[in-house]
This record gives sequence, C-alpha cells and structure tokens, in this order.
Amino acid sequence: MAPSPFVFLVFLFSLFSAVLSQPPAPPKGLLVDCGAAARYQDGGLTWLPDASFVSMGVAKSLAIPGLLRQLQTVRTFPFRLSEGPRKFCYSFPALRGDKYLVRTTYFYGGANGGSAPPVFDLIVDGTFWAVVNTTADYEKNMSSFYEGVYKARGSKLAICLGANVYTHSDPFISAIELIILEDSVYNTTDFNKHFMGLVARTGFGHSGILRYPNDQFDRFWQPFSDGTQAITSSQNVSVSDFWNLPPVSIIGTPLMADQPKPMELQWPLMSLPNSSYYVALYFADPSSNSSRFFNVSINGISFYSNLLVTSIGASVFSRQWPLSGLTKLTLTPSVGSNLPPLINGGEIFSLLMLGGMTITRDVIALEHVKKNIQNPPLNWNGDPCFPPEFSWTGISCSTRPGPRVRVVKL
Repeated sequence: MAPSPFVFLVFLFSLFSAVLSQPPAPPKGLLVDCGAAARYQDGGLTWLPDASFVSMGVAKSLAIPGLLRQLQTVRTFPFRLSEGPRKFCYSFPALRGDKYLVRTTYFYGGANGGSAPPVFDLIVDGTFWAVVNTTADYEKNMSSFYEGVYKARGSKLAICLGANVYTHSDPFISAIELIILEDSVYNTTDFNKHFMGLVARTGFGHSGILRYPNDQFDRFWQPFSDGTQAITSSQNVSVSDFWNLPPVSIIGTPLMADQPKPMELQWPLMSLPNSSYYVALYFADPSSNSSRFFNVSINGISFYSNLLVTSIGASVFSRQWPLSGLTKLTLTPSVGSNLPPLINGGEIFSLLMLGGMTITRDVIALEHVKKNIQNPPLNWNGDPCFPPEFSWTGISCSTRPGPRVRVVKL
C-alpha cells in the first residue's frame, strides 16, 4: 500500500557498513551560562558568560550543593507589576538564513527568595514561543528546558523573557544555547512561516539520556518508559545519510517486541493540544540478514503501511500530522511477517506561526534614539513592535504596507 497522505519514507544507504571512530567536533554556535562570571569548559563544550549579550538583570549564584555547572548561576530580571507587561531580551549575533537549535534552561533555586518559581513568557525575536512554567519540575528538584528550531531572520537573534499579568516575581534563566544545524536537518519545514517547538525526542531502546558527544548537535534524547516489555539489541552504525542525523547509538539500539505481535506505545506520555505536529520516526534492523515488514499507525490512523525495515534503515515522517490528547503509536506485523516490529527513535515538534518583525531601518533608527537620550523607557529592548503586548512605550506601529511592521509615530 502507498503511504498515508503527507507522510514520507526515506530509505538510507548501508547504515551498518561503517562506524564513527571519533567523537564529532563540538557543535557550532553559542553556549551561554546565564549569570556566570567567566568562560569555562565542561564535557568538551565551551560555555560563555552572558554579560556581553544582555544589558539588564542581576546575576546570582545558587548555594545548592550538587548542581550541574550550568545551573549554579541564574540571571533574574527585576520588575514591578505596576509597569505592565515587559520583556527582557538577550541579543546574539546570528547568520541570516541559518537554522538554529534554540534551547533555554531554567532552575529556580529560590533565586527570588520565594518558594515557588515565577511563570513568564518566552519570546524569540518577535514570536511568542511558550509560557515558561517550571513549577512541576522544580517540585521534583529538576531543571526545565524549552527547545525549538528557528531560522535566523537577520544578523541578530533575540531571546526574551516576558513578565506578564501572571508573573508574580522576577523572571529568571539559567542557560541559553544557539546551535547551528546542518541543511538536511528538519529540512521539510517551511521556516519562513514556522518555528518548531520540541514536544518529545526519544531513544526507544536506551535507558538513559543521550546528548553530545553522542549527538553532534547536543540534542537531548530521552529514554522511553511506559512499562512496555521489550528486547533491545545494539550494533555500531553510521548515520551520515539519515535525515535529521540522529545519533549512532539511537539507530543502533532498537526497542523490539519479544514476538511478532502488535506493539503499542503511548508516546509521548503527556496529553497534547489539538493541533498539527511534525512527526519523525527512525527504524533500523540490527540483524544484517533479515528484513521485517510492519504497519505503523498513530491513534488508529495509518501512518505508513507495509514498512520494510532492514539494516539499510528507514525514516518515516510527516510535516503536519493532527494529534490531540494522549497519543498511541502501534506497530503491527504485516500479513505473512514472522518477525516482531521494532523502533529506534522518534521526534515530535509543534509548529508555531512566526510573528512579525519591525523592519530593519526602523529598528536601527530607534536604537540610535535610545543611545542618545537619557533614561530611555525600561521596556525599550528586543523588537520594538512584536509581540504587540510587549511593544515599546511611546511608539505606534502599523502593519501596512507589507507583512512586516513599520514604526509610524514616536
């Protein structure tokens, strides 16, 4: 049978013919430890202090033993509720048109003196990304991170925290990562219209978190656990021809049913809002002399039929797949197949529409004004017009002509 609408299959060149003998070079981009005083090396990666990328906020150290290096300091951004919504922005150099993995990390540690972390907005350039709510993780003594994929729209990229009506104390942040991705990674998404927000990235056959040096872009691959009993197998592989370049250890370690019967997985474990999502599934058979056929369905709807999985490997993805609530992934052996189904890895991203951006010449003019007046308004940072609820005090913006915004009154 043909694949379901809008689902694509990519067969790969011989995955098991080569082994990566050396760890990859460190990812290209910026790793920033917010509140840190100096650059340092950690796990083969270079982390920079944040002072050269932000002009506001207070750097604080957390006196909590046993924290990861990047969680030992935070930057908080004092504000008063009476000031109304206000954003606090980092400005980073960027390569226009390049795709970036953007990850922000948070560990509260009582930085504001209260027991509960504040809730606030996360914004990239002029696009609202998410409401940052780390309460549940913090109650478990865990950090939180938000990750997405974004194409730089200019020579600078702004990461902003927005204090809103539900923000009860100063927004805070522990780390920011901007990592340049290769052209083949997530290349079916129209990044001129969308920003991808990570929902789940899973290595189904692994028991621990994988990141750099296993993943050359330092993506986090979480282990899978919903009580499913399965058999795992391992083999060294090369993944240079795999779209999205998942790590060797993910593709070499499948989750495999113990007999040829349907394997049902609840993945991801959380309930999802009703929307369209980017879904990518990765398969490779560690048995070089076997081939297995099975059907893939999501919530009872065929995702791909009679999928052939061999040591060559296969990637099945959909650019926009409707999901809502809890998600059930089912792998069912095809008629006549006597081998159990397997799966190696998977990723799900939400698709966010890009917000507007103030046209460059107006931004340059306003930045010049800002530098030449005493005591400019406190909210004059980041994009002047977007998101609209965080526009700069004292200016008016118009959406005409064209899709971008021009400042028309100061």
